[in-house]
Amino acid sequence: MRAGQTVTTSGRAPRAAWWGNPAVRAFIWQALLVIAVISLFVWAGRNVAANLRASNITWGFGFLTEAANFDITGSLIPFRAGDTYARALLAGFGNTLAAALVAILIATALGFVVGVARLSRNVLVARFAAAYVEALRNTPLLLQLLVWYNVVLKSLPGPRQSIALPGGLLLNNRGLYGPWPVAAPGWSALGLGLLAALAVSIGLAVWSARRRRAGRAPLALWLLTPLVFIGLPLAAVWLTAGTVAGALPVTWPELRGFNVGGGVTLLPEFVALVLGLSLYTSAFIAEIVRSGVQAVPKGQREAGRALGLREGQILRLIVIPQALRLIIPPLAGQYLNLTKNSSLAVAIGYPDLVSIGAGPVLQNTGQALEVISLIMLIYLALSLLTALLMNWWNARMALAER
Repeated sequence: MRAGQTVTTSGRAPRAAWWGNPAVRAFIWQALLVIAVISLFVWAGRNVAANLRASNITWGFGFLTEAANFDITGSLIPFRAGDTYARALLAGFGNTLAAALVAILIATALGFVVGVARLSRNVLVARFAAAYVEALRNTPLLLQLLVWYNVVLKSLPGPRQSIALPGGLLLNNRGLYGPWPVAAPGWSALGLGLLAALAVSIGLAVWSARRRRAGRAPLALWLLTPLVFIGLPLAAVWLTAGTVAGALPVTWPELRGFNVGGGVTLLPEFVALVLGLSLYTSAFIAEIVRSGVQAVPKGQREAGRALGLREGQILRLIVIPQALRLIIPPLAGQYLNLTKNSSLAVAIGYPDLVSIGAGPVLQNTGQALEVISLIMLIYLALSLLTALLMNWWNARMALAER
């Protein structure tokens, strides 16, 4: 028996008091915290309801079905006066999603190139990449958006003096004009061919992985994948229309009077937003890529050289695949930041979700609480979806424990 321990007449030690049990104390503190949070929400809800009643403002989302009295220019989802407020918010969400997706693709490509360039043995290339990163990531994003929109794009010449770019593109102070497909059966066949090529490419990747695990030589995906994505769509178009050249009609931008007509138009606000978001975020992605590559042990490079691989092959086949396991988690954070930073589009007049929701929708309906709540929920859902996809990708790239 230990010193100081009392024994009952039955010979057993007395039971400790319930308040001395760590598990009980933890449960009590958690229950008190939950009660406090619920009480805070109840108090806030009652306060909001009282303020709404005092201001004679009705609560509800019935305004979403009412007709709006404004137009939206440059919307990915067509919208005109007379459509519902719900469609206006949907149009704003479509514009936000389009700008974010394009900016993510550009930022990822630029970030990987600049990140690898920072590790180049060429001093000029490495210093230029370092200057690119430091200049962009240490300058406010809002300032960069204003510079791109007000200084760069607005100073471009008018439509009659449009700048001709490769690929039939025209650039002036009214936007960027490019070719656009005309509705035809060939384009539908091309889309089906691309879907088939995607399915075949996934099947080839799975087959190649199984061959590698079985100790056999993997497939040459670097050669097969481009052939599949080129051959299957063209074959689908040829089988549908009997020809390829005339089955994919395209309308090209051209000068018509005092403006450019034909093709598709990207508003200068969209171009400025995509440029600002992609360049700013690419500087952070470049640092993530650089740190991920440097985190790969030097012995991996030495092993590649011992096998007779060239530096480019070592980087592509050995270093980058291992660095991805370290790059993906912080990369997800940059994608989330880019999506949320797209709300700064209101400063340059791009009709995104925040610009439309907190602008004409809120001003015409007066339902501030409902509109702001919807905008927050949409951004939350978009961020959670992005995080879910990146977590899935990270799980796929993680090392399998054996």
